[in-house]
Amino acid sequence: MPFTDYITINALRSVIDIALVFILVYVVLKLFRGTRAVPTVVGLILLGLLYWISVSQDLATLEFVLRYAVVYIGFAIIVLFQSEIRQALIYFANRLRFPIMKKQRGQFGGSVYDEIVLAVTTLASEKTGALIVVERKVGLRNFIDAGVQLDARISYDLLVSIFSPSTPLHDGAVVIQNERVAAASVFLPLTKNPSISRELGTRHRAAIGITEGSDAISLVVSEETGLVTYVEAGELRRNLDTTQLRKILLDAMGVPLVQTKREQTKTMKETETEITIG
Repeated sequence: MPFTDYITINALRSVIDIALVFILVYVVLKLFRGTRAVPTVVGLILLGLLYWISVSQDLATLEFVLRYAVVYIGFAIIVLFQSEIRQALIYFANRLRFPIMKKQRGQFGGSVYDEIVLAVTTLASEKTGALIVVERKVGLRNFIDAGVQLDARISYDLLVSIFSPSTPLHDGAVVIQNERVAAASVFLPLTKNPSISRELGTRHRAAIGITEGSDAISLVVSEETGLVTYVEAGELRRNLDTTQLRKILLDAMGVPLVQTKREQTKTMKETETEITIG
């Protein structure tokens, strides 16, 4: 191989190497932005700077302490930020697509979706608290086993009945798996994110906690205000109406958006109005 070609290949390899590292660092920083990991990273950078000063200035005692502390810092990071690390791994796994793999469609059909949205809307109008968790690719079997297992077909009547304050199953979450109500009265881990508003109660914190540790999505109905909240990857979208909730849920599940008859009629009327004005 000519020497010039060898240099060109090495240069190309170096560019690809640097680009991949840049992308990896960018994605990690994007995932950690706004979380409790940010001040920790800053603290680690300060420790690294302090270690460099101890070496350059020949501070033997400080260098000895910091050198052996590095071993334990790695374990501390894994323990303290296991939820962030898990969320990052889920993020990468969900976005790695191979050409030979077909894109998976969502598990929701239109009728199943309509049952859920109608139930949530009814509960919101009555200010009845509710928490519905929808499993996606990461299994929630450990939470399902700890609740009251139902394995029932999703229906409006069933969901509204479960969250009725007079029933024994209303306290806790409903977990939906494979288009069926897998379990009710499921207790979920609460988020430990200190930046969450104190106005949010246990139900909202549980909805955030389950989405931080998995790729599941949560629907919350506040019993104080009747507002509907959608939670995904620890992020909240609050005060949603029926149309907004339907669109967001279908997008999250990868289901093509199909307009209902009411929406189709509304669209046709708007189109006719535009034509008349034009």
